[in-house]
Amino acid sequence: MEPRTHNATQALKDFMQPQGTPVLCSETPLFLIQSSGDWLYEGSALPKKFAKLFASILHCDNDDYFLITPVEKVRVEVEDVPLIIVDFSHDSNTGLLAVRSSIDTEHLQIDSKQMRITDFGIYLPLERGLWGKLSRACYYNFVNEFNLSNEN
Repeated sequence: MEPRTHNATQALKDFMQPQGTPVLCSETPLFLIQSSGDWLYEGSALPKKFAKLFASILHCDNDDYFLITPVEKVRVEVEDVPLIIVDFSHDSNTGLLAVRSSIDTEHLQIDSKQMRITDFGIYLPLERGLWGKLSRACYYNFVNEFNLSNEN
């Protein structure tokens, strides 16, 4: 008979070991993030508090979006970018930004030097491979703050 402490120790070690790659639940996206920043679940509007919760586990890998938990992945369709940035603050000492999205997620230590400027807007890199797009009002504040005009 094996000692019980060995069984408990082994069970704890097994529990602490990485379980491998989460399994993709379906190739069909269950979520859609519209270009307006609104989240839909199977075609129905998702309340902001749930969108904020799901955004915390949203990842982008090779332009594919997934909600990833330790055991499963759910595909997400994104029309443009998953997050619309509505406010920012700039730390002039470090040059880094802190931003807030339309669903009240906060993202710290954003490097503005990695921004993308396109005909469609200004995009900032966030964590987990995600990007955020500046809302219209935030866009104008950003241009004023960083003087991104063609005149200089």
